[in-house]
Amino acid sequence: MREETLFTIKTPYREEVPVKGFFFGSGHKTACFVGSLRGNEIQQMYIASQLIKKLSELESKGMLSPDNEFLVIPCINSFSMNIGKRFWPVDNTDINRMFPGYNQGETTQRIAAAVFEHVKGYKYGIQFASFYLAGDFVPHVRLMHTGYQSPELAKEFGMPFVLCREPTPIDTTTLNYNWQVFETDAYSIYTRETDSIDDSSAKIAIDAVLRFLNAFNFIHCKTFGACQSEVIQEKDFISIVSPNGGLFRRLVNPGDEVRKGQTLALILDPLRGDVKNKIESPCDSLVFFSHKAPTVTEHQICFFLQEK
Repeated sequence: MREETLFTIKTPYREEVPVKGFFFGSGHKTACFVGSLRGNEIQQMYIASQLIKKLSELESKGMLSPDNEFLVIPCINSFSMNIGKRFWPVDNTDINRMFPGYNQGETTQRIAAAVFEHVKGYKYGIQFASFYLAGDFVPHVRLMHTGYQSPELAKEFGMPFVLCREPTPIDTTTLNYNWQVFETDAYSIYTRETDSIDDSSAKIAIDAVLRFLNAFNFIHCKTFGACQSEVIQEKDFISIVSPNGGLFRRLVNPGDEVRKGQTLALILDPLRGDVKNKIESPCDSLVFFSHKAPTVTEHQICFFLQEK
C-alpha cells in the first residue's frame, strides 16, 4: 500500500485539509474507489476504510494480480464532516454537483477538478454514494443511462438489484456521470445508512467489490454470497408521499415484501399523539426505499416500492 496526499484544500480560519489516496499494486489504472464526498457520509467513508484494510491484506499475501493499480479515496470533504455539515459549509454547495470541475472557479468546483484529475483514466470507477433523500435503501448498485453504461457488467457485483436511471440535467455534474463520459465504467453502490455506521450493509458493499474484482481476475480470493442480480428501472418505482406532516412511525423496512392495503407507516399528530393518517401499499410490492427521520412534511416522499 502506498499512501499519498493527492491535494490539499484551503479553508477559512483553519489549517489546510489534506485529501489522502491509498494506492495498491502498479501498472494499468484498473479501478478507483471513492468514499465520502459529503460531510454526513460516515457510512461511505467507513466502507472505503474497510476496503483499504482488505486490499492491504490481499496485497500482503500476494493476492493482487500484477500490472493493476487500485486507488481508494476514503474521504474528500473532511472539512464539512468535522463540523457536521452535509455540504461545503462556506456556501452550502455540493461537491458532487460540480464535476468535472473547474480549477479557476468556486471552491467546490476547484475541489471537484482536483478530484477528477486523479480519478479519471481508470477502467472502472466505483463510488460509495448516498441519496438526496434521508432514508434507507435495499443495498444495490446503480448506474445512469449515458450511452456508456453496462448493466451486464454491473451484475458481476452479485448484489440483488442493478438499478438503472435516466439522468436529469443536474445529474450531468455528478462524479458517476462524468466518469462515464470520460470512458470509465462507473457504478455507485448504495447501502442502508449514510450518517451512521451499519456493519452488515457495509460488509455487503465490500463483498460486492471483491466479487467484481475477482470476476475479472484482478484479485485472487474466495468470495461468497453472490445473488443473481435483477436489473430494474428507477422510472418503474411507485413513489408514496405523505398525505400530511407529523411524526413518522415506520412499520416496514427496506427489503420487506408487502401486500396491497398493508399499512407501511403511521403519521401521528405531534401534540395530541393520535393517528392522523395511515400510509398503505397500493399493490403487492417490495419496499426498496423508506423514509427514516422521526418527522415528515406534507407531500414528502416516504417510500419507493418495486411492484411484484
